[in-house]
Amino acid sequence: LKGRSVGVVVNHTSLSKDGEHLIKLAHAAHVNIAAVFTPEHGFKGISEAGEKIMNGIEPLTGAPIYSLYGKTRKPSQKMLSGLDVLVFDIQDIGVRYDTYISTLALAMEAAAEKAIPVLVLDRLNPLGTEVKGPVLDTEFSSFVGMYPIAVRHGMTFGELAMMINEEGWLPDGLKAN
Repeated sequence: LKGRSVGVVVNHTSLSKDGEHLIKLAHAAHVNIAAVFTPEHGFKGISEAGEKIMNGIEPLTGAPIYSLYGKTRKPSQKMLSGLDVLVFDIQDIGVRYDTYISTLALAMEAAAEKAIPVLVLDRLNPLGTEVKGPVLDTEFSSFVGMYPIAVRHGMTFGELAMMINEEGWLPDGLKAN
């Protein structure tokens, strides 16, 4: 990532095994974090469910923090302007009705529209690989469940990203790189 303009989709779960935040690690490694995108519950994870998140400035890098749970849920082309790569690093809870899956999909869609590659920092599913519960009827899809997957889906975010791509769930035949 060195020498590239990097956008990150992160929150309070974007931590190394030593508890260091991705932004701090990237900054220490001289990676240029040019934009920060944050989902429901905000950058620090302290906002209530459903509470709109405001934009801000990330203090270590000075990069803008764009809310993906306020006026917009999908990064705009202006927000992505100048980025070379988009890194997604959020810990999943392992269930379909987590809005982070929708945030992943909309970030992939926006990046695909702008031909920006997406790097998913994959993490184990905390509930394991077992699949349980009904599959969502897409007639009832929303931001808390966009795709026909089981309640307990048994996948990692990397696997979900590949499934979103390969099943053709992005609009207009888009595929994220």
